[in-house]
Amino acid sequence: MHQEQQNLVDQAITSRHSVRAFSSTPVETQLIKDILTVASRAPSGNNIQPWKVYVVTGKKRQELTRQVCQAQIELFNHPEQAHRYQEPFKYYPEQWTSPFIERRRENGWGLYGLLDIQKGEQEKMQAQHLRNYQLFDAPVGLFFTLHTSLATGSKMDISMMIQNVMIAAKARGLDTCPQAAWNPFSSLISDILNIPHDEELVCSIALGYADLTQRVNSFHTSRLPVEDFAIFYE
Repeated sequence: MHQEQQNLVDQAITSRHSVRAFSSTPVETQLIKDILTVASRAPSGNNIQPWKVYVVTGKKRQELTRQVCQAQIELFNHPEQAHRYQEPFKYYPEQWTSPFIERRRENGWGLYGLLDIQKGEQEKMQAQHLRNYQLFDAPVGLFFTLHTSLATGSKMDISMMIQNVMIAAKARGLDTCPQAAWNPFSSLISDILNIPHDEELVCSIALGYADLTQRVNSFHTSRLPVEDFAIFYE
């Protein structure tokens, strides 16, 4: 029984990947609640459980994706307006260094290559980027926030909770795509979802059933072998 449980857990973890095309099949509210209940068992410093989750479906989802897509299209046409949309914290470094820049490029061009998007094809790149703000057609968007008074440790706490959400979803036959792309539009999202001003957006997740007919969902990223990132002492 122990081996069977191990296999089930390992399968849920290793089969998870970022899905970028979802079917229109709805996700039952109770199923979302079940996932969040399981995910809330994530550890947090002093058990403060700092996370909040805004679950967006239906008309509110349509309103949110429409307004954020419109804002992004305006930025495509007027990039000088980017100062209007600032992420609440820096997710990526301002200056990329090796080996991270090489991994980033491998990821980006691997995805674009699969989608037949060549370097310099701006319109195709913008169209694919816009898919982020359509939640890749997923019927559910989850938006995770923290109180602004909290420190870096709480971002570690909520990150573990977010991982739990994705694994619990996978175990139930659902797929996900974690997205930092929404973060620059946090003020707009807060207005639409009535998120208090003392909360900051940390991450979002597109949640639903993968559309297995779409080629983009065959994209799987590589992982380094343990020997490349772990140091063992005896």
